[in-house]
Amino acid sequence: MRQKIAVRRNECRSSGSQQGLSSSHKNVAEVNAYHSAKEYPGDVPPSEIFVDMQGQTFFAPINGAQVPFHISMVKNVVQPDPDRTATYLRLNFFTPGQTLSKDAAPATTKLIEEHGQSSMFIKEMLYRSRESQRLTAAYRMIQELRKRFRQHAAKAAEEADLIPQEKLVKMRDQRIPRMADLTMRPFISGKKTMGTLEAHTNGLRFTSKKHEIVDVMFANIKHSLFQPCENEVMVLVHFNLRNPLLIGKKKTHDVQFFTEVVDASVALDGARRSMYDPDELDEEQRERQLRKKLNEMFKEFCKKLERIAKIHHFHLEFDIPYRDLGFHGVPNREMVLIQPTVRCLVNLTETPFLIVQLDDVEHVHFERCTFRSKNFDVVIIFKNLELAPLSINAVPMNELDAIQEWLTDCSLTYTAGQASMSWKSVMNLVKSDVRFYEETDENDEPKPAGWQFLQADDDQVVDEDDGDEDYSAHDDEESSDDDDDDDDDDD
Repeated sequence: MRQKIAVRRNECRSSGSQQGLSSSHKNVAEVNAYHSAKEYPGDVPPSEIFVDMQGQTFFAPINGAQVPFHISMVKNVVQPDPDRTATYLRLNFFTPGQTLSKDAAPATTKLIEEHGQSSMFIKEMLYRSRESQRLTAAYRMIQELRKRFRQHAAKAAEEADLIPQEKLVKMRDQRIPRMADLTMRPFISGKKTMGTLEAHTNGLRFTSKKHEIVDVMFANIKHSLFQPCENEVMVLVHFNLRNPLLIGKKKTHDVQFFTEVVDASVALDGARRSMYDPDELDEEQRERQLRKKLNEMFKEFCKKLERIAKIHHFHLEFDIPYRDLGFHGVPNREMVLIQPTVRCLVNLTETPFLIVQLDDVEHVHFERCTFRSKNFDVVIIFKNLELAPLSINAVPMNELDAIQEWLTDCSLTYTAGQASMSWKSVMNLVKSDVRFYEETDENDEPKPAGWQFLQADDDQVVDEDDGDEDYSAHDDEESSDDDDDDDDDDD
């Protein structure tokens, strides 16, 4: 740990600031309903509320003149209960001095910040009409326009950081590696997406049975993983992407193709079967043979992918998770088996997938580590301090030593403590401390350098730098001496 702290200290001194404190500024388009009055629709009635769906604007009469309002400025639309003589429609707008809700568009927020002190804003308008049909129709159209605008804004935000992919170049002069009857995750549409996966010159193409196409380029693959079927119900290949893909209506950094060996849900007839039942023995034998066959098919397909990528000057190498080094934990909602690979820490069987690149890990902290506890929590802190730490909960206590040995082999530092930390406050403290990796504070007073302040003060949990091997050997010698003394007393 001391060597890593020294390295990080030198990095901070050379850069002049801590890593991960960069801020990003996004360009936000301004709200612009029409450039001039010449662009107004020609059929605007003089004394009615008119909704222009194409221009995302509605016209409201004010003192006999039709005034356009962009739909992004509308906070909500309310239609109060009518009385005996008239119907009412209230329009509420976003204005300075009020807390903007999450429904407010970024352009609206920018407009209020820039012009809130120097311009007049309309907060509310109330319209009254004796003809209820017109105001009711205007209310429904404004609500529909608000819905369409929010959907369009959400789609634009979803596609904002999408990078266009190069076109797939098909192989035509040789046999195409292909695997059929694969299931893809995430699903394109429906509850399940099955189809065929093919390898081509510069990428992969998955074609579903509904003729939906998803292309994955070799240049966009960051990590490629192959997990054979040992005790799981599926054998799979998984691709972690550099840039996200839009599959269905959602962005994703992970694409997976798998085949189930046995059904995840097995119907039991309630009858007790003997362990010597020949039908059950034959079924187990067929299942073992199917697992072996599928593992060989997927392994051969991965080798073909690596060969094609190498021929066309792409780097593609499949990692296989080390099941012997795996441990159980709860990264999301359920207990799963988390397995390390050469470059990552992964869980590929349950969604959402867990893929942590080891090069991005700064430090690992173990929470609730006491001899009385049956389990503890693993908190992974990333080098990018703007990212929230990842917590893996309810890890069995008997797997602590194996995890610490694996972290030591990976040259990753770790600490342990008995209490649960408020990580939002901890990360704010770390980011604001310019002398975080120094051994002294601003007043030259000694302090723990780096992440050593997370280490427990008691001796219940021993860090990797505390010489736990010598301590255990010394205890063994004392215990053996005590046993010899007890034997002499018995004699």
